[in-house]
Amino acid sequence: MFGSVPKYTNILLLKLFLAEHPLNNLTLEDIAQKSGVSRSTVSRVINDHPNVSKKVREHVKEVIKQTGYQPHPAARALVSNRTWTCGLILPRSINTFFTDPYYPCLIQGIAQACSKQKYTFSLFLMEDKEDEDQMFSRVCRRGFMDGILFQSYQMGDALVDKLVDSGIPLVILGRPFQKKKISHVDINNIESVETAIQYLLDTGHKRIGTITGPQNTAVGIDRKMGYQQALIKNNIPIDEALIVGGTFTEESGYLGMNQLLPAKPDAIFAASDQMALGAMRAIREKGLEVPRDISIIGYDDFPMVSPAHPALTTLRQPIVQFGFEALKMLISLVEDGLEPYRQVILKSEFIIRDSTRNRTL
Repeated sequence: MFGSVPKYTNILLLKLFLAEHPLNNLTLEDIAQKSGVSRSTVSRVINDHPNVSKKVREHVKEVIKQTGYQPHPAARALVSNRTWTCGLILPRSINTFFTDPYYPCLIQGIAQACSKQKYTFSLFLMEDKEDEDQMFSRVCRRGFMDGILFQSYQMGDALVDKLVDSGIPLVILGRPFQKKKISHVDINNIESVETAIQYLLDTGHKRIGTITGPQNTAVGIDRKMGYQQALIKNNIPIDEALIVGGTFTEESGYLGMNQLLPAKPDAIFAASDQMALGAMRAIREKGLEVPRDISIIGYDDFPMVSPAHPALTTLRQPIVQFGFEALKMLISLVEDGLEPYRQVILKSEFIIRDSTRNRTL
């Protein structure tokens, strides 16, 4: 339509085209006239600008609803110089995206926030270094999207440093390893695991083992630290025979529990519910019972995880809220600038069910 004419001419022609072809044959001026307010006020309502009174905002929205007016997305982007699109990057996740219950909860929260804020988001899955290199050039292309959500994965994620240096609004999902102050949303992993271990100690457990998450990830490191700090605060020596590594999968929980059984633990904290399920399977295969012989605590409480028998005591992550808060934070960075950096730490909830017992009774 526009050919190879100068950019400013393209913009002028686009403005003229949109003025002549508004959706539903309505313009901002029409809505302003019907609402009895100025055109700029209607524009502020449509773009969720804060400087509009609640009464006026509700009135204008009611007029928009009654008329069926829809602002043209190209015009909206042209006026604001924004795309109303954000990207969610999940590194090294293609193999687990469709099986890990974390991701549906996370995306649900992000989608809810996007709907409320009138944003859309693009999902990027990466498998290897080549994907990372291609990803950076795509997501940082000027005008492609307004900001990025990045799932923290492991130490040495070079892509995070590149994104930070690019200046694009960025929110890290999880505690970042970088020394730079980066806006992020995280869960109180250390504090919450301390609470779970203290509960086991208070209910008479003496030999508490753990199946950790990967120790090149922030969440794996922090949950192990919570376990260790609880023991230290109670003057209990850390026994390396009671600590094995896992990968958050059920199979790694099964293998880890088989490694721990010779150390005769009376309780296990598994750094994910999936690993807790694997540990319970290993315990049953040895002719032992949960919680009669060994108490089990997991971490996550995702609604789509297969139910455990007995019902699993666990720490419930607010992952839907996690995704919601991350998108809200990203929009704040887009609209208000990158400084100062933002940080939100959400709390897990300790849920006591049937997989633990009170040994003091």
